[in-house]
Amino acid sequence: MKLLVIVGSTRPGRVGRPVADWVVEQATQHGGFDVELADLAEIDLPLFDEPVHPSQARYQHQHTRDWSAKVAAADAFVFVMPEYNHSYNAALKNAIDYLNREWAYKPVGLVSYGGISGGLRAVQAIKPVIAALRMTAAADAVTIPMVNSMIADGAFEPTEIVAGSAKSMLDELVRLAPALAPLRASA
Repeated sequence: MKLLVIVGSTRPGRVGRPVADWVVEQATQHGGFDVELADLAEIDLPLFDEPVHPSQARYQHQHTRDWSAKVAAADAFVFVMPEYNHSYNAALKNAIDYLNREWAYKPVGLVSYGGISGGLRAVQAIKPVIAALRMTAAADAVTIPMVNSMIADGAFEPTEIVAGSAKSMLDELVRLAPALAPLRASA
């Protein structure tokens, strides 16, 4: 099974990339998936620019076709996302909105970070979008409060509680991905 870890933040100076690198390391050590990283800052999708609704999958632009192939190849996702103004960020929303069918019937783990709330408001804001695209959010998630206190020399160094929550989330994704596979196949 293939897990696509998506770095939602694109801003300079972000902590999302060190957090995502840690998630990739944890997922690789877990062993339940082949793991790939998709960094939205590197993918650099423009604001949604397809003339036909994504549900039709008639993509005109190469950047959309490339993004579609990457997402379609995955069996599960982890969104590594900041909380901006009590919600999730625009770059992640844009990347999600580019596609439709490619997301369907796949589980998603949520790794959120921020200040005292740890990105929980971003998680609550993204859940209706996930549901609308027929993804299944893993109940177990990784919430990282005061994330800057866990960054040292550019690397993410989680607390024991945060580290333990990653294993629980990955365990759940490993259970959900094959359970949803028949739905993906029939779609």
